[in-house]
Amino acid sequence: MTDRRDFLMKLGIGAGVVGVGLQGVASLRALVPNVSYDTPTTVKLGPPGDFPDGLKFLPEERLFVYREGRTFHAISAVCTHLGCTVRAEVLPQPESAQVDGKTVRVTHRYLCPCHGSKYRGDGQNLSGPAPRPLAWYRLSVAADDGQLVADLADEVERDFRLTLP
Repeated sequence: MTDRRDFLMKLGIGAGVVGVGLQGVASLRALVPNVSYDTPTTVKLGPPGDFPDGLKFLPEERLFVYREGRTFHAISAVCTHLGCTVRAEVLPQPESAQVDGKTVRVTHRYLCPCHGSKYRGDGQNLSGPAPRPLAWYRLSVAADDGQLVADLADEVERDFRLTLP
C-alpha cells in the first residue's frame, strides 16, 4: 500500500509531465505555419491591353487566352489524357466548326507533344488518347485593378466569351 507522501509525489510528477507535454505540443504547433497550400482557384492574368488579338500562352497558369476585338476566352493548356502541356499551332487558313449548334471560326489547333492528342481551336478533342475536350474557364475583370481574372475552378461552356465595353 502506498502512503500519502508517495501518492502526492506521483500526483505532482504526473501533473508536471502533463504540463510539459501540453507546452511541447503548443510549441510544435507554433512551428507549423497557418497557411493554405492549395493552389488558388482565381488567377489574375494581366490588364486586357496586354493581350493582343489572337492567342497568348501563359506558361505559369498553363492557360491560353484568346482575344478577338473586345471578346476574350480562356482555354486550359493541360491535356486531358495525362496532363502534359499542349502547344498551339496556327492553321494556314481559318476553318469553320460547329460548337454547340453554332458555327465558329477556328484559327488554330492544339497538339499534345507527349502522346499525340489533337484538339481543335475551341478545345474539342479530335484524335489521340485524350478522353475529353480541353477545359474552358470563366474570365472576369477584377474590380480593384481592371485585370483579367481566370477562375480555374469554374469550367464554362465552349461558347462563353467575356466581352469588354
